Amino acid sequence: MKQKKPHSGEFRHKHSLGQNFIEDEALLEQLADLSLVTQEDCVLEIGPGFGALTRPLARRARQVLALEIDETLLPILRVTLEHSENASVVQGDVMRTKLAPLVSEAFGEGASLRVAANLPYYITTDVLTKLLFELPQAKSIAVMIQKEVGDKLLSGPGDEGYGPLAILCQFYYDVRRALDVPAACFTPPPKVDSSFMVLVRREQPLCVPADEALFLRLVRAAFVMRRKTLVNNLVAGFSLSREEAAAMLEETGLRAQARAEELSIGDFCALSDRLSARQGAKA
Repeated sequence: MKQKKPHSGEFRHKHSLGQNFIEDEALLEQLADLSLVTQEDCVLEIGPGFGALTRPLARRARQVLALEIDETLLPILRVTLEHSENASVVQGDVMRTKLAPLVSEAFGEGASLRVAANLPYYITTDVLTKLLFELPQAKSIAVMIQKEVGDKLLSGPGDEGYGPLAILCQFYYDVRRALDVPAACFTPPPKVDSSFMVLVRREQPLCVPADEALFLRLVRAAFVMRRKTLVNNLVAGFSLSREEAAAMLEETGLRAQARAEELSIGDFCALSDRLSARQGAKA
């Protein structure tokens, strides 16, 4: 017997929360497949909405925990997930939730974890960064985001969108565009198209800096003033003289007038190793 869709009643989509939902069941099944979820996996879903993707995820997963910020969606989710016994919902703001203890309590220590999310543009960077550092054990992150942001995640040196988010994601993950999703597939339709991105955690980071924390600090500092040369950002971020900063770039094989967006991830690793060696020599 086909499950009846829950009635949304007087629910009104909240523009402030970036609420745009997919109702096409064939597309939802495709997205669930692309999420790489297996029966061995536990899934943290962020932003389940009406639970349309939660159900196909639950059919593939060992367990699903959905984190929903909008309290008015909870009664709808209870109906949607009535027959999904391995799926549960918790109300909360992802940016105010400590994710590590949440998944540990829900799934137990050492569970095979994957993440699925539908993120509005204005919190994409913050949520991805939070997931990256708070849930390093996640095997993958499958995320629906604005197509333009998906382009940024795939960008490389010299590309307009290249910056800290692209570098951090590519450093830790194999970043893939699994599917482009036109605005017409959503209710209500957003003003832009979306991309379903799948980030698969690397067994080892893309490169291995001597000091990973220093590498991450360097990447952030390098783009603080995008229009300035890297020398200026090194001087401001690491209390170097211009001569010291220029010398470090030269020793790394980089131009003295180089800008951050010109550097590959390998270049950032090499430069952070120079910084690490300098700090060690001064210690």
